[in-house]
Amino acid sequence: MIAGGAALISAGVNAAPNKADIHRSLALRESWQYLTRDVAWPAHWTPDGAAFSYRKTVEGGFAFETVDAWSLSRSPAFDQQRLAATLTQALGRPVAPLRLPFEAFDYAGDRQTIQFWLGDDGWRCTLTDYACERQQDPRRPRGFGVVRDLSVPADNHPRLSPDGKWEALVEDDNLIVRPAGSKEAVRLSTDGSSGNFYDPETIAWSPDSRRLIIYRVRPGYARQVLRVEAAPEGKGQPALRTQLYPKPGDAIDQEQPVLFDVAARRQIVVDPALFPNAYELSAPHWRADGKSVAFDYVRRGFGQARIVSVDAASGAAHAAVTEDAKTFIYADRRFSHDVKGLGREIVWASERDGWNHLYLIDGRTGKVKNRITSGQWVVRDVVKVDDEKRQIWFAASGVNAGEDPYFRHYYRIDFDGRNLTPLTPERADHTVSFSPDMQFYVDTYSRVDMPNVSELHRTSDGALVQTVAKGDISRLTAAGFRAPEVFTAKARDGKTDIWGLVVRPRDYDPAKRYPVIENIYAGPHDSFVPKSFWPFGYHSGGDKVIGMQALADLGFIVVQIDGMGTANRSKAFQDVAWKNLQDSGFPDRILWHKALAARDRAYDISRVGIYGASAGGQSTLNALLFHGDFYKAGVAMAGCYDNRMDKISWNEQWLGWPVDRSYADASGVDNAARLQGKLFMIVGEQDSNVDPASTMQVADALIKADKDFDLLVVPGGEHSVGRSTGPIDYVTRRMSEFFIRSLQ
Repeated sequence: MIAGGAALISAGVNAAPNKADIHRSLALRESWQYLTRDVAWPAHWTPDGAAFSYRKTVEGGFAFETVDAWSLSRSPAFDQQRLAATLTQALGRPVAPLRLPFEAFDYAGDRQTIQFWLGDDGWRCTLTDYACERQQDPRRPRGFGVVRDLSVPADNHPRLSPDGKWEALVEDDNLIVRPAGSKEAVRLSTDGSSGNFYDPETIAWSPDSRRLIIYRVRPGYARQVLRVEAAPEGKGQPALRTQLYPKPGDAIDQEQPVLFDVAARRQIVVDPALFPNAYELSAPHWRADGKSVAFDYVRRGFGQARIVSVDAASGAAHAAVTEDAKTFIYADRRFSHDVKGLGREIVWASERDGWNHLYLIDGRTGKVKNRITSGQWVVRDVVKVDDEKRQIWFAASGVNAGEDPYFRHYYRIDFDGRNLTPLTPERADHTVSFSPDMQFYVDTYSRVDMPNVSELHRTSDGALVQTVAKGDISRLTAAGFRAPEVFTAKARDGKTDIWGLVVRPRDYDPAKRYPVIENIYAGPHDSFVPKSFWPFGYHSGGDKVIGMQALADLGFIVVQIDGMGTANRSKAFQDVAWKNLQDSGFPDRILWHKALAARDRAYDISRVGIYGASAGGQSTLNALLFHGDFYKAGVAMAGCYDNRMDKISWNEQWLGWPVDRSYADASGVDNAARLQGKLFMIVGEQDSNVDPASTMQVADALIKADKDFDLLVVPGGEHSVGRSTGPIDYVTRRMSEFFIRSLQ
C-alpha cells in the first residue's frame, strides 16, 4: 500500500492496472488537495489601499483573510458561512463555506461589496446583507469580438456629456443629441442605415463636451454554428443550439470612425487610409485636453498595429505609433500608455529587436525617443506607469542568468531606461500586487518544488514589512507527494534550452522500464509548463500536476514540455508557429525526450504516448500524423483539428489572413491518411469553443482513409470535456485505460 491511499501497480508487474486501481488513482486530487496549510494566493487590495485580502489553505479547505497594511492586524475577509448559504441558493447546488467556488475576488467601489467570477459569469455580493446577483453585460454580444449579434439590441441608453448639458444616443440608425432630460432631438447624421448603422456603444464625448466620436458599422457575416443536443437534461426530445461563430476568412464588421462638432452640427468622416482592412479598432479615447481623440488599430492578418490620433478640429489623422512585423504582432500582448493623457509621449511595448521591450515614443512623429528596457529577456506585464515620477513598474522573465527563463520577477525603471531596480530577488516565480497608492506591495512567490510564500513590502525601498503566509506541505509530503523534476535539453538549433517537467510513479523503480506519456499544450499564445507550486488545478498554469501524478502512478513517466512556437521567450522562439501550427515544437520535444532517455534508462522512448485538449488536441493528432514513428498512441480531446473550422480570432492570429495553404498544411482532415499509431478522440457534443464538427470531419476523413481509431462523444459535454470534474471522472478513466492498453 502506497502512502496517500492509492494501491497502484507499476510497470514491470505482470498484472496491468484495473478499473479499481484507476479509480483510486483519480481520487488523488480529493485525497491530497486539503493537506496543505497557509498556501496563499496573490493579494487583492481594498480600494482605499489600507488593507489587502487573499485566499489561503486551512484545515478542510480555503479561507479568505484580510490584513491591515499599517497595523498588520488580521481578520476574516467576510462571513464565509453566510456567503456559502447565499451561493447555495443562487446556484441551486451545495456550496461549502471552506470550499467557495472562486479563488480570488475584488472589491467593487468600497469594502462592502465584492465581485468575482464563477466560470464565465461575473457575480457581485454585498457584505452588509450577503445578497448576491449575477452580473449582466448590457452591451450587445459579439462573436469572438468581430461580428455583432444583431439579434440582440445594442445598449442605447443616453450618453451624458461631461458638462451634463447634452445626451447622445442613436435613433433610426443615426446619431442624435438632445438637451439633458429633453425629448427634443437634434439629428447629427443622416447617412446611417440598417446596413451601415451608428453604434451607440461606441459613443465617446470629448472632455469639453464640444465634440463626440462614434463608429459607423457595416455588419459582417453572421455565421451560425448549429449543434444538436441529443439528451437535454430532463427532456425527451433533442434540441437545436445555435451560436454566432465567425471563422477564419469570414467577413467581419467594418467600423468607420465619425467625428461630430455638436455646436456647429458638423460631421467629419475620418479618412481610413491609416487603418485599412481593420481586424480591430479599440474603443475611441479622448486626450485629456480634448484636442484629439485616439484609437488602437490592428490590421487583418496581424502584420501591423498602430495608434491612430485624430485632430478634434480638422478630423485629420496621423499615426502616433506604428508597429510592423514580418510574421505577426501578438495582439493580446500589446501595451501602450499615453503619458499624462496628452498624446505627446507614449510608452509602447514592441518586439522590434526580437524581444518584448518598452520604448518611449514621440506621439506627434511616431518616432522612438528612447528605449526604456533592453536585453535578451522579455517584459511580461506593465503594472504601473507614474507620469509624474516618470517611472514604470513591470514584470519580466529571463533577466537573471542561470535561472529558469520563465520565472517572473518585478522591477522598477525610469522613463529614460536608467535605474533598473529589482524588487523580487528570490529564485522563484513571482506575482506582485501593489497597493493603489503604491506605498506597499504583496509578493507571492513559489516554485513547483517550493510552496507559496507571501510577503508584504514597502515600495519605496523594497523592505520586508511582514511575512504574510508561508505554505506548509508537510502533511502532503507525508502522504506521498513528490514535486515534479525540472529537466532541460537543447532545442533543434542546438543552443536554446527547452524546459519541461517529469512526474514519476510514487513507487518508481529505476531498474524497471516505463512507457512515457507527454501532456501537451502548444498554443502559441503562452507557455504552459507550471512554474508555481499549486499542483491541483489550473492556478499554476498548464494541466494539473496531480492529474499527471495520477496517470504516472498507473505505471508511466508523465512529462510536460514547452517547445519552440510557444510564448514568453524571444520573438524568434514564438515565430516558429507562424503559418506552421502542425510543428507544435515537436522537433524540440523529441530531442528533449531523447536527452532524458539517454540519462535515465527507465525512460522507454520506444513507448511514448501523448494527450492534450483544444489546441493540445490538435497537437496530439499531429503527433500521430507527422511524427508517428516516435509517438505510438494519443488521446486528443476537443481539438481544433482544422483551423478553418475553428474560431476566427485564435487562428487568424497565428495563420494569418487571407486563408491560405498554411491552414491545409496543419489540417488533421487533409492529412488524415498519414495516421500512424493508436488514436482516441474525445469531444463534447456542445463544445462552444471549438466547433465539434471539426472532430467529426477528422473521423470522416479517417474512415475514408481506412484508418482505425476510437471516438467518444460526451452528450451535453462542453469544451472542458477533457478536464477532471471529480475524484472519479469518466473521461479521465477512459483515457487511462486507453494508455494502459496501448502502451503497457
